Amino acid sequence: MTMICGKHAQGKCVHDQIFEANAQAVAAAAKFGKDNVINATIGSIQDENEKLVCLPTVEKVFKGLPMNEIAAYAPISGIVEYLDLVQEATFGKFRPQGVYTAAVATSGGCGGIHHAIWNYMDEGDTALCGDWFWGTYRIICEDLLRKLTTYKMFDDDLKFNFEGLEAKIKELLAKQDRLLYILNTPGHNPTGFSISEGDFAKVLDILKRQSAAFGKPITLLLDVAYIDFSGDKDEVRKFFKQLENLPSNIFTVICYAMSKGFTMYGQRTGAMIGCSTDEAVVKEFAEINQYTSRATWSNINRACQKTLITIYKDPALLEAIEAERAEYYAMLKKRADLFTEEAKACGLRMIPYVAGFFMSIPTSKSKEVCEELKKEQVYCVALAAGVRVAICGVCLPKIKGLAKKIKDAMDKVGA
Repeated sequence: MTMICGKHAQGKCVHDQIFEANAQAVAAAAKFGKDNVINATIGSIQDENEKLVCLPTVEKVFKGLPMNEIAAYAPISGIVEYLDLVQEATFGKFRPQGVYTAAVATSGGCGGIHHAIWNYMDEGDTALCGDWFWGTYRIICEDLLRKLTTYKMFDDDLKFNFEGLEAKIKELLAKQDRLLYILNTPGHNPTGFSISEGDFAKVLDILKRQSAAFGKPITLLLDVAYIDFSGDKDEVRKFFKQLENLPSNIFTVICYAMSKGFTMYGQRTGAMIGCSTDEAVVKEFAEINQYTSRATWSNINRACQKTLITIYKDPALLEAIEAERAEYYAMLKKRADLFTEEAKACGLRMIPYVAGFFMSIPTSKSKEVCEELKKEQVYCVALAAGVRVAICGVCLPKIKGLAKKIKDAMDKVGA
């Protein structure tokens, strides 16, 4: 075969396990009937009737926009009001004080991750995250001629592994001039883990200590895609206050997604927010990421930005959307509580779940377990470290007994 594409593109191909598993589940439902299939694959909220959730207030505002607001371009960095109000949506009452911040509109949370990997790493550098992670992190790194490595996220007692994190940071800073560390919290994908305020403080101490020891900058990339469905809206945001008074060689980029918080998955709108005690660093952040936006997608969905603006400028609309989020969070919690209770009862070991769309079962035989589950018309996602269960898409009656099905499948394959 004649290779037409550039050398950097040769051999690239994505077989996304999540969407492939979802396609299999959809096909099974068509063949055997929806009531006979459990689809725990895709990361979007389905209600108790197994219908995709769109928050009613979001739907009302979005459909009520005039056509010129839907069809028109937005500025490359984003609508000015959006760039301010998306920070309010992200931080809530806990916007860090004494720091400079700026926002850039992105194509979902994923777009912000893309920009951070491109602009805060050098070609050939290696980014760092826990060994339970959203696989797209690695795809973005590799597409941009960068690498991704992991540390063991949990110790043997399933507590956050600070020693493993610090050792890996030392290893990387000894070899490269800067480091990008990705931390997905709260409502971590794929485990449902959320780091506590105390543990987050310990992570920041590690970053400060190692950045100072090596004299090299560290960028902390906080992926907060699931924050709006991870608990009380104030409690889950308190940790942002710890970003105050960080040294200037620790830069924070926060990636917020309207995909989850506004249930507007396919509209692909979000923002990346830069935080630093150094004004020049934040000015540079706004400029270089605007440049990368122009070179990547040009500009972002105007209608979605206007939807957020409309809601956050109207106290009644904001109160309504927060009530709707609370209702669906409660629905997710009921599912998680039932699964956790039954997992404990049948002896199914799982990663500690706090909140979010997913739960995970550690096993080195995830593919075998998922294949065995398919025989029972149960569809989950096989990851390198274990099995991901998307409780966001499974109604409560189907949650009942699911943990036992997974435990039985694990026993059958010797996992």
